[in-house]
Amino acid sequence: MSRIVFTPSGLDAEVADGTSVLDAARKLGVDLDSVCGGRGICGRCQVTPSVGSFPKWGIEAKVESLTPPGQDEIDYRGKRALVAGNRLGCMAKVCGDVVIDIPAMSQVHKQIVRKDLDLGEIVVDPNFSLYYVSVQQSTLGDGVTAIDEIRTAVATQHHLDKPTIANHVLASVHRAIEKGDGGATVAVRRGTPGEIVAVWPGFVDTAFGIAVDVGSTTVAGHLIDLTTGEVAASAGVMNPQIRFGEDLMSRVSYVMMNPGGDKELTSAIRTSLNQLSLELCSKAKIATTDVLEIVFVGNPIMHHILLGIDPTPLGAAPFVLATDEAVSGDARELGLELPNASYYVGPCIAGHVGADTAGAILAEGPHRGSSMQLLIDVGTNAEIVLGDSTRQFAASSPTGPAFEGAQLSCGQRATAGAIEKVRIDKDTLEPRFKVIGIVPWSDEPGFDDAVIDTPITGVCGSGIIEVIAEMYLSGIISQDGVIQGSLTEKTARVVADDRTFSYVLYERGETRLLITQNDIRAIQLAKAALRAGIDLLVEHAGNPEVSDIRLAGAFGAHIDPVYAMVLGLVPDCPVGGVRSVGNAAGVGAAKALLSLAQRREMEAAAKTVTKIETATEPRFQELFVSAMAFPHATAETPNLAGVVTLPPRIESAGGDASREGRRRRRSS
Repeated sequence: MSRIVFTPSGLDAEVADGTSVLDAARKLGVDLDSVCGGRGICGRCQVTPSVGSFPKWGIEAKVESLTPPGQDEIDYRGKRALVAGNRLGCMAKVCGDVVIDIPAMSQVHKQIVRKDLDLGEIVVDPNFSLYYVSVQQSTLGDGVTAIDEIRTAVATQHHLDKPTIANHVLASVHRAIEKGDGGATVAVRRGTPGEIVAVWPGFVDTAFGIAVDVGSTTVAGHLIDLTTGEVAASAGVMNPQIRFGEDLMSRVSYVMMNPGGDKELTSAIRTSLNQLSLELCSKAKIATTDVLEIVFVGNPIMHHILLGIDPTPLGAAPFVLATDEAVSGDARELGLELPNASYYVGPCIAGHVGADTAGAILAEGPHRGSSMQLLIDVGTNAEIVLGDSTRQFAASSPTGPAFEGAQLSCGQRATAGAIEKVRIDKDTLEPRFKVIGIVPWSDEPGFDDAVIDTPITGVCGSGIIEVIAEMYLSGIISQDGVIQGSLTEKTARVVADDRTFSYVLYERGETRLLITQNDIRAIQLAKAALRAGIDLLVEHAGNPEVSDIRLAGAFGAHIDPVYAMVLGLVPDCPVGGVRSVGNAAGVGAAKALLSLAQRREMEAAAKTVTKIETATEPRFQELFVSAMAFPHATAETPNLAGVVTLPPRIESAGGDASREGRRRRRSS
């Protein structure tokens, strides 16, 4: 018997040696595609074996953990090409402890990545200007080079200092002059003097840039017209580094435990970013030579890994950054097939507060406001900013992947078939729910027919938040998060589960989705870490009144503000003061791409933020314990009580479930 762990789901099991990866995935309910019945001809079950030390699972994964490719796999020439480093899941058999990543291309229910971008009003003022110049064909005896001709034409015809020219442009100057209409268009990067970074034949009035939010779970990119500010194309992918660890510290641990692990992580993200860039250009039907700049924002660990910097100093106190300054260079240095592009990586704020937070600050403007704004980017590592025009504070809290459904008994990412909204009748304790990909609710006509085409496969992050909040509001769980076993006499939805109890959210055929006591604990730990970080910032700011709370990020965009307050994710305030703002980090990256003034504002704002380090704050643990309760153990909730009926306090009846709750609180 050997242990197999699948990422990104985190599902694992002991399987008999000789079991194919595909069969192991089917046994566990892992989302792995296959249409040929395991005959090795469709190529849809491709998997990526991970090699190295994985202390999170106690696994030393080796190349020998899978059987070597047989002749059928070596000879495979199917329509879907076998990606380098991948194996066919139907052919590779387990013969040792192994960690297997299911890439997005092999998932039936692919991740829905939030890609929209609302830039609002912005003055387009990019780092580049386009100039059309008339260029005469050189004749014998002129003694003038094509490069001199272009540089002089820009200077004299547009009254500029004579620009320099980037080395990579030299090869395209002759072609631009020969193929043009008697003229050529040049792109000049601003500076004194400017620098020619691209030359095209004839008249060209459009150039592009790319803004990318490099998240630890998802990567979202936007191709933007640098002359109009219009978004020409958007795309998103899962961060391939998930196979090295779902949370940031797991990835840092991978680097610590595996020599060369940092290079693996860097290669993975750069390859993904290159593919994303090419996809964006293909979607917009533009040439890669039309892209002049790509702007990145991301947390400090993503920032370091992208730039090829060892991230391990960020894994332990004092969490020292290699640099907190913005970094720029030639895009080809990062392995990007964008021949005319430079890259710009935004500034970091501190060891665990990165350029993504700097971008969110630029987008939402707490530093520009007259009243206190609380800005929360909810992800595997929550980043929190509290401030106004006079002062800003920031912190990060290690919430982990629970909010995204990872490692919960029925949790999954936001894909078709995932339950995303839940309501529970307070009298009967019966649930009704909404599923991604299905229009009607579960109690509405047409739902049963729709489930045939879109089977229910799990519960995504927003659904987890709502079902636990509804369980609390209906009295199924206590303020301490304990499922009330006495309700087994009232409803078949509450069932004994070992020494605790679980709630049956959905059951049909062989599919049974439970909300277990461990699921609730995982959410409690995540939300307590987030809320403790918020409360810590509020204390450092002198306990001001906060009535402007903004939830950013892909997950934050889908949280119902009322349920966020029911769980105690955010402090009590008028419900209308809590709103989702989408991908604020991505908006900040786009603004930094489109405007040099906005870029400088972001850099200046990052330097003025006061960083609060939760890991070294003595108050954090006390605040954490208080935040474990629903909505909170000590904080009053008058605004919340005005919009929902909060249940009376339930005194836990003791027993194993109660002791489990106390034990987890003490150890967290």
